Amino acid sequence: MRPASRSARRCPPDRRVDSGAKMTDSVRRLLLIKPSSLGDIVHAMPTVAALRARFPQAEVTWLVKRQWAPLVEVIEGVDHVCAVGTGLSGWLGRISELRASGFDLAVDLQGLFRSGAMAWLSGSGRRVGFANAREGSPLFYTQRVEVPEGPMHAVDRYLLVAEALGAERPAQPRFEFVERAQDRQAVDRILTRSGLPASLPWMAINASARWETKRWPPQHFAEAADQLSQAHGLPTVFIGGAAERPEAQAVMALMRTKAVDLTGQTPVGLLPCLLRQAAVLITNDSGPMHIAAAVGTSVVALFGPTDPRRTGPYGRGHVVLSHAVECSPCFRRDCARAVRLECLLEVKPDRVVQAVQQQLDRLPKQRSS
Repeated sequence: MRPASRSARRCPPDRRVDSGAKMTDSVRRLLLIKPSSLGDIVHAMPTVAALRARFPQAEVTWLVKRQWAPLVEVIEGVDHVCAVGTGLSGWLGRISELRASGFDLAVDLQGLFRSGAMAWLSGSGRRVGFANAREGSPLFYTQRVEVPEGPMHAVDRYLLVAEALGAERPAQPRFEFVERAQDRQAVDRILTRSGLPASLPWMAINASARWETKRWPPQHFAEAADQLSQAHGLPTVFIGGAAERPEAQAVMALMRTKAVDLTGQTPVGLLPCLLRQAAVLITNDSGPMHIAAAVGTSVVALFGPTDPRRTGPYGRGHVVLSHAVECSPCFRRDCARAVRLECLLEVKPDRVVQAVQQQLDRLPKQRSS
């Protein structure tokens, strides 16, 4: 396990929800299990902050998939990162280290068989997770947290675990990344190399998403970007991983105005610093959307088969656009409608342009002009 970079710190009977309030402050080592994905990791940040406040003397270790470890390393409140590789062997290879750490409490926010088993295999005598978790994972828990019926945002659902352990529910959930000077310098170098001085505002676009059914068409992105670039003089910057470059290039090929392609050039650990500098992010339902919302950058998000009440950009001031159809949200990776992806494709570029203009009007003048 590697110590995370932090600014302040170095590195059984069934118990129901109310039993957590009786837990003493004797927790010295806490294991949080949330291996993926990018958006889910961001959603878990307020729970880490709440648990840190509840157990201020505890060392917090976060078990995460190796590809997301650089992001967890810049989350405030995390002392150590336990990065697991792909495949079962990548997980099992960490068991001896986990058991040697002597965890007093294991919190499983993933809620799958593998994560529940890792909580048990860690050797912790206290293992907490959701009562409605999947794949039999609740069998591994000593405390099962009930989840109310109906739509609930993932941030609020994860916070139920912190409350069950006696933490106070925050009036404003906290998303805190460590702001490292080297990250800011790295981002400034990337932007300057791309022809964007640090003082010049710009708008970010994330044109990709894990599911094809979550992707707004390239021609729509191109039309909206051209209109906004011409109206406000804001450069357009495409963000995302190297695997998302084809979607960005498909949009740029249709644009009349020049854009900057940063896909694959910014490691995931730099995304908070990068998106903090954007004036606005136009995006599909995706992980970068949640990072932008977490750092306070205005988001205009396109939603189709998924439910923004559960996984939309968290907090005030963001805009979610979709087209109402009777089957939405369907959470499908393919579309069974006669008019394919009507929920998403019927969101026209003019609506996005209007929403972004409203967001820019709310920003301080030096950021939007």
